[in-house]
Amino acid sequence: MKSRSYQEELNFIEKFGDFSYRIKLGFVPNMNVEGLFYVNQSLEHLMFEELQHHCSCNGIGGFLPGVKQIGNVAALPGIVGKSIGLPDIHSGYGFAIGNIAAFDLANPMAVVSPGGVGFDINCGVRLIRTNLHERDVKPMKESLAQSLFDHIPVGVGSRGIIPMNARDLDEALEMGMDWSLREGYAWAEDKEHCEEFGRMLQADSNKISLRAKKRGLPQLGTLGAGNHYAEIQVVDQIYDRFAAKSMGINYHGQVCVMVHSGSRGLGHQVATDALLSMEKAMIRDGISINDRQLACARITSEEGQNYLKGMAAAANYAWVNRSSMTFLARQAFAKCFHSTPDDLDMHVIYDVSHNIAKIEEHIVDGQSKTLLVHRKGSTRAFPPHHPLIPIDYQLTGQPVLIGGTMGTCSYVMTGTSQGMSETYGTTCHGAGRALSRAKARRNLSYQDVLDKLTTSGISIRVASPKLVMEEAPESYKDVTDVVETCHLAGISRKCFKLRPVAVVKG
Repeated sequence: MKSRSYQEELNFIEKFGDFSYRIKLGFVPNMNVEGLFYVNQSLEHLMFEELQHHCSCNGIGGFLPGVKQIGNVAALPGIVGKSIGLPDIHSGYGFAIGNIAAFDLANPMAVVSPGGVGFDINCGVRLIRTNLHERDVKPMKESLAQSLFDHIPVGVGSRGIIPMNARDLDEALEMGMDWSLREGYAWAEDKEHCEEFGRMLQADSNKISLRAKKRGLPQLGTLGAGNHYAEIQVVDQIYDRFAAKSMGINYHGQVCVMVHSGSRGLGHQVATDALLSMEKAMIRDGISINDRQLACARITSEEGQNYLKGMAAAANYAWVNRSSMTFLARQAFAKCFHSTPDDLDMHVIYDVSHNIAKIEEHIVDGQSKTLLVHRKGSTRAFPPHHPLIPIDYQLTGQPVLIGGTMGTCSYVMTGTSQGMSETYGTTCHGAGRALSRAKARRNLSYQDVLDKLTTSGISIRVASPKLVMEEAPESYKDVTDVVETCHLAGISRKCFKLRPVAVVKG
């Protein structure tokens, strides 16, 4: 197919709201539905600049722009509604990161694609509150950061300190947070404040390869590297006092802990194994796709079902992993403050997944449908009164945790009814990369980034110096722009803002 000029591409993209654009049929071949993406003025510039660069290279080399990936997802068999991009969207494997798509289970041609979940299955965020004030932490900020760093293993190839054998791993893969609860690494209330209550019931450890298990066995209770972190944060602004109070957030300066991690090497291997089996299934079933990274299988096929059961087990592993790190963070705080986690009120506010596919009920074109919703680099954001959110949040909507970048603020939002109807109850997940890791290392200085963090009063502990450049705020979009876009578009609502005082990274 002859590549189009940038101006010709723009003919297929139409603004239809203050913060939304429509991608018309024909933008890429074989689209079954239209595309949709949300941006404000500054994020819009980044999206179109990416497309313009792609056109200037005649589509050769580099990553596909986010808008093209939204279009390619819209061409997958069985997709319904729209292929949706959120304000933090950026290029990813198959699906863009920040892309949502839903597939109709009633359609025998509908597919599941590991590229729509990502390699780090159930990469997600957990927020833990405390009854401490910033003034309590300030004098001992360095020792507290060091205590977190000492308690939680970090970095590439880090090994966990949670004792586990092969049988324990199989049980954890199938039981999720119920395993953590049984073994004493979680509180009963933690489970209530977790997406899916910390356990996907369709998980089957027999669908996880021996290689994946071998990678996962030593890594339980580890943070990993990349954009994963544990942060000590303080409440900086409260926008919705009623919703914040329901989460136990009562005043400015209240100290929280945010943990961002996923399923480590186990989840990566599950995705890799599935992609290999699905490439063969596509040939057998005659499935045609625009991009081989979108390798997929019919949902009802053996390959599709095996992946969903394996993905669910990897998701359970990730919840056990974050539960184990919650246990370790509680120990770190208790040690520093000569107290107990209970006396410090270290309760989980909520735990959300950013990379997952789940079967849900939604209204599409006025009809109730059972859908397989792929959320990659996006967060479930169910509205008030939804039966799948905890009783504590029935009046406010589900808490949505939006992690910032190293040294910048994070946000907590709540789900809305408008988001339920427009985006399958989904919103953004974070800032979204603006520079590739290689470009960040070339453009930024290790010492400059450290000096900026120190000037901002942020303590940092990092296992790998190169990560300081890769994860610097300059490498990402502005998280406030992303959150404001979602808030003003009505797909989620701001609740409170957090700023970091100490960061632990791989």
